[in-house]
Parts: sequence; structure tokens; C-alpha cells
Amino acid sequence: MDGSDRQTRVTTSHWGAFEVVTEGGRIVETRPFAQDPSPSAIPAILPAAVHHESRVARPAIRRAWLDSRDRKGRGDGDYVTPPWDEALDIAAQEIDRIRKTHGNGAIYGGSYGWASAGRFHHAQSQVHRFLNSIGGYVASFGSYSTGCAQSIMPHVLGENFLTLLYETQDSFATIAEHTETLVMFGGINPKNSQVSMGGITEHATAGWFDRFAAKGMTRINIGPQRGDAPEGCEWLPCRPGSDAALMLALAHVMEEEGLTDNGFLATHTTGFDRFRPYLMGETDGTPKTPDWAAPLTGVDAGRIRALARRMAATRTLITVAWSLQRQEHGEQPYWMSAVLAAMLGQIGLPGGGVGYGYGAIGGIGKDFRPLGGLTLPQGRNAVTDVIPVARVADMLLNPGQPYDFNGQRRDYPDIRLVCWAGGNPFHHHQDLNRLHEAWTRPETIIVNEPWWTATAQRADIVFPATTPYEREDIGRSPLDDYLFHMPALISPVGQARDDYAIFAGLAERLGAGERFTEGREAAAWIAHLYAGFRDGATAAGIEVPTLEELRARNWVRLETQAEEQPKPVLRRFRADPEGAPLKTPSGRIEIFSDTIDGFGYDDCPGHPVWLPPVEWPGAATTEAPLHLVSPQPGDKLHSQLEAALADVEGARPETILIHETDAAARGIATGDLVRVFNSRGAVRARARVTADILAGVVALPTGAWVGPPGSNMDQNGNPNVLTRDVGTSRLGQGTSAHSTLVEVERL
Repeated sequence: MDGSDRQTRVTTSHWGAFEVVTEGGRIVETRPFAQDPSPSAIPAILPAAVHHESRVARPAIRRAWLDSRDRKGRGDGDYVTPPWDEALDIAAQEIDRIRKTHGNGAIYGGSYGWASAGRFHHAQSQVHRFLNSIGGYVASFGSYSTGCAQSIMPHVLGENFLTLLYETQDSFATIAEHTETLVMFGGINPKNSQVSMGGITEHATAGWFDRFAAKGMTRINIGPQRGDAPEGCEWLPCRPGSDAALMLALAHVMEEEGLTDNGFLATHTTGFDRFRPYLMGETDGTPKTPDWAAPLTGVDAGRIRALARRMAATRTLITVAWSLQRQEHGEQPYWMSAVLAAMLGQIGLPGGGVGYGYGAIGGIGKDFRPLGGLTLPQGRNAVTDVIPVARVADMLLNPGQPYDFNGQRRDYPDIRLVCWAGGNPFHHHQDLNRLHEAWTRPETIIVNEPWWTATAQRADIVFPATTPYEREDIGRSPLDDYLFHMPALISPVGQARDDYAIFAGLAERLGAGERFTEGREAAAWIAHLYAGFRDGATAAGIEVPTLEELRARNWVRLETQAEEQPKPVLRRFRADPEGAPLKTPSGRIEIFSDTIDGFGYDDCPGHPVWLPPVEWPGAATTEAPLHLVSPQPGDKLHSQLEAALADVEGARPETILIHETDAAARGIATGDLVRVFNSRGAVRARARVTADILAGVVALPTGAWVGPPGSNMDQNGNPNVLTRDVGTSRLGQGTSAHSTLVEVERL
């Protein structure tokens, strides 16, 4: 493998499959996968990233922590590099000290990231299995992408939100056949759909929109950026944070003009009678009319009325992007979208009703038959404490303090040790200066990481981990119909080891070696998991090659297309609401929720309402007059491969989109370096002036590695230096990244 012979093999990733060319023990080139109609450009940077000078070459321990258990100096970059055995001994001794002194409830098992599409070397499974093998850890609920929705939607539609996303929504094929009007709150962005958990082999979102256009489907993109939907879609510019107000105004038109499907409401929903007085202004003196919504949303009242009438007159699918629940009060547009669809009476119709997350990742909207398996068992967690995932800084800063979450009153645990693998919280968390302060509170932070990310630079013990290209694995996503053997393409860079080997070494030192490994090396685990997957596939009538055959073939396409797709949950419910009830307390769609009302939350009452965020265009000030949105980047997944992208001329600092009028008022031209700032911090960015963003709004993608602590301005342009670290509400406690005001000035 390390000779001079040039070899080409296919592997897969979260952004899809691609060919990898190796020569002389190095990755030298990547090429598109022939089966992909619209391959992602992300792999082009891979050779530079894998062999980048920022790779963690050997185990590293922060000198000040080793000498005096210093916490405040995290990020200073002064490390010693002991041999592997010594580093593992030190880490195991520290883990043992913490668990014996404070209990396993003082350990936070942080792993939030998309570290590998490989099924065995899935970092989150590895770190959680290890921690469970030694007595457990404090876990987290939800994700930064959908944590708020995961809390609210089971109350409304009765279904686990992830099940709703992946198993019960209409496919793009069904939408193409039946939908006449596609109303996209937050758009459907092919840029985002180039990635998917575990990989998406055939990138098809853009192609489906070509079919929608050819059919003559009306496609309306509602949001602050024209580019949030493919070209050719009608753009209805809408101010960030105001989507719930727009939905309420659409509902008001329907109710006022007799367009509401009262029959559907009577048989399939509960609580409209308690919601209607708010909608019509009988309870608060404010009817939620288009004239009321126009100054809040920036959408003309006449356009609101026309849209409501069209939605009622045609087969309409309302789609809601994940971004809408990544804002303060993010529960409200998600809840209200379901209410609006119920008032239309189209929930459960093919191509009608409401759907969530189309375009957020590539797997949503794909027509497939779910096929599970290939999951490393994580074991049982003896610690029952769980926090909402986006509240990690709150937890570290406020040990023992009470907080509310989804009807429960809890206390934050007192975390003394953080064990992290497969993620970079100093990319995706909000208010990174606050997170850095919180990061100084635990006694010890241990990180497995291939690169010196911002998180690794703030750790006490750093173990060099392999990338997916330096180890064998199986690539398989339940949302995809391809199966890959992922060969070890090159030898590990430096002294990198697989997460499994790292945790096996720690578990052995902590007396849990057998519980963690069950006597298997990595290759034996891969064979064991694959055998179980193959047995399950055979039982489902799907032919899967043996592992030896897959190794030889490199990849296969599985026949996962069902001859007759099972009817989605909402289709069955529509047909028979009594015989196929939802899992809500009433068995129906809950327009008013007695459960939520009983929580007594003023920031999330018993029915959807309009609640203005603390920071949004309606609260702009002279100090912070612009609303910042922070979408996913188009050139990578989150912050992966950032080390190499930072070396590309002109790629850093990150580019910020700013409207022509806002740029002119500040003397800013395309290409200018600008300072983006508010009371929480400042970042440097490169301006691109455009008419394709709403005036008063700027867009700065996430993904740039934040610089060292103590800087007056982050040089790379990470927007989470600026974002607010507050929960969406006491119910969801999700991230409020999109509720942020800033100012921009030319440097």
C-alpha cells in the first residue's frame, strides 16, 4: 500500500462517494463517483487536508495541566508529547480519579459531530461505548440541527421527529407527481443536501427541482436569501424570526374568507376552538391579519392574501427548513406550520400537508425501504442525567443550578471531566467566548482528534486519531441504497490510532477491557457487525454480498426500492383517525396542547403564537442594525477539512453576504475586508455585495476554525463568536443561532 504504485479505490463520506488515487503512501487526487449525477466538490480538498501540517502527529498533554492542573491556560498551545503508553496511563489515571472522587455523573461524554461515514469507526458510538463500559457518563439529548424540533413536534404530531423526517414524509417522487404549490419556509437548498448522515451517493435534489419546474409546479422560497432555493423559484423575501407571524397571517386569511377545512379540523385535530380566538384577535385585541404581519415580516399584505388563496385552491405542500427552529422561539413556526397545514385539510394527502427538513440533508425526500443494522452497540449508561445538547456551556458554568426542559425541572450536573471524540464544539456552539470561559471550569478535558482544531487546542490531553482514509470500515446509511467497503487507503499519518484502539487502551487500564472489546479486534468487529446486517437484509429479501465479496467489489447498489412503499403514518391517520391514531394524548394533531399548557411556560404557551426574539430585525439598534444568519458552508461539512481550506488563496476569512444598500451606506465593496461585531465579539470577513439577500440581513457561513482565546477579533470569520447562547425556549432549549444582531464596518 505504501509503495510507489498508483492505485484508485472508491470510498464514501458524508458528502457522498468518490474515487481516491494514492501513490507513494499518500492521497494524491480525488475524482467523482461515476454513479453520482451531481457529485459534490468537497472531496477536492481532501488530499491536502489528510496530509496537512495541522494533523495531530503524536499524543500531546498540555504542559500547564500536567505541572499544576491549570485550567485557565487552555488554548496556550504549549504541549509535551509523551509516548502512547505514558499518555494513556496519565489519561486513565485521571479518569479513574474523577470517577472515584466524584462519580461517573461528573463525566460529560461529548461527541457531537459527523466524524466518519464508516459504521464501526463512528466516533460517537465509540466514545459512548467506552464511557458506558467504565460506569457511564452525562449524555445529551437532540442535536444542534434539530434539537428544538425534537422537543416540540412529538407534542403536536405524536411522532419522534427523526422518525417523521426519515420514514413518514413524502418522497420527492411523490411531490413531483402530486404537489401543485410548494411553499418553502427557509427554502430547500441543494448546497445543504450535498451531505447526509452516513453519506448520500446520488445527489438528486437539484434534479428533482428541474422536474418540478418542467411540470409547472409553483415553487415559493420564503426567507431572507434568494439562494436558499434553486434558481427559478419565486422568492418571497421575509425577515428572519418572523415566519410564525407570516403563517398566522396566512391562517387568518383562510379563516376570514371561509377557506378553512373545518371538516378535517373536526375529525383529525384538537384545540382549534382554543387557538382561533388568538388568531382572530378576540383574546388580545390583535387580529393576526396580513396588515398586522406586513411590517413584522416585510411581506406585502396583498402577497400574503394571494398566497393563502392559492394554497387553499391547490394541492399544497408546506416545507420548513431546520433553520427556522434554530432561533429564539423556534418552536412556534414548527408548530404553526402544522396548524396551517391542518387548516388547509391536506395533511396525509400525497404531496400535500407539511414536511420538515427537505434539503437540509440529502437523505430526506429519498424513496427507499429502510434497512437498519451495522451499528456498534453502545451498552447501558448507568448515569441517567441528560442535558439538552446545546446547553453545554450553561451546564459547565452553572453546576447544580436548576433549569427547565420540556416540562421537567432539572439541575445541571457538576462536570469535572469532558471526554470528546469526533466533533468540534468550538465550531458549532454559540457565543464562543462564553464557551471558552465555560471550558475552563472542568478539571480535565480529553479529546481524540485528527487535526489541531480549536477544540483540540483547548484540551488537556489530545490523542491523535485516524481519518476514515487510514482504516478499514463499512460505509452504509439507512437513507441510501449503496453499500461500500471503505479500505484503508494509506497508513495512519504520524502516530495516529483509531478511536477504537485508543478507547480499548484506556478501558484495559481501567479494568474494563473485556467489556469494551468483547475480545474482538477492529477487523473482527467489522465482520461481526456486517454478518448481523447481512442476516437482517436477507430476512427483508434484500441480497447483500459476503464481506469478502464486498471487499473485492468495493461497492454495490442494494435493491432497497420497495415494490409497494408502506403508507406513511400521516396517510394512515388521514384515512382512519380512530383506527390509526397519532401518539399524542388526544390521538389527533394537537393545535392546542394541554400538556404544554400545563408546563406554564410563557415562552411556549399551549398553542402557537407570535413571540418576537430579543434580537431580530424588529429590535435592531444603531449599535447592531443588521440581522446575522449563519448558514452551513458550501465548501465542506461543518468545519471538516477546514485546515486545508484555510490555505486556499482568498478562502479565508469567510465571505459575508451583504445587501447593496447596506454595503453602500458603509462604503463596502465586494472583496473588501470587513469587521463584523456586536457586544459579544468581533470577526473578520470578506464582503460580497449582492441583491440576493434581504436588506438589513447579512449571511456569514459557519465552519471557519475560531482563533486562539483572547483575540479582539477572530481573523477567520466564525459567526459563532457573535451568536447568542440562549435556549429557544424552556420547552425546547435548542440553539438560537439565527437570533443575532450585528454591525459591519469596512476594515
